[in-house]
Amino acid sequence: MKIKKDDRVKVISGKDKGKEGKVLKTFAKENRIIVEGINKIKRHQRATNNQRESGIIEKDAPISVNKVMLICPVCDKPTRIGHKRLENNEKVRMCKKCGEIIDKV
Repeated sequence: MKIKKDDRVKVISGKDKGKEGKVLKTFAKENRIIVEGINKIKRHQRATNNQRESGIIEKDAPISVNKVMLICPVCDKPTRIGHKRLENNEKVRMCKKCGEIIDKV
């Protein structure tokens, strides 16, 4: 998967189109991610043995990776992601717009 935890992404389709957020968790097998503040759902929760309160709880639900674009930390624009090999044979992600390396080496 080209998007990793702690990346900033922008939603490009769906009900939250245009919103930005930080990736909290990735699910590579399902090709989905959880983004902070995006795709909020409400769940009714029952109290269990004084550990949790009952009521309606809002939480972030997973969203498909296909609906988001990575925001380049250098040019600060949504971009596609390319890969590049460095001199030490390490594979890193790069921005397709500005050509800068996204991963911290």
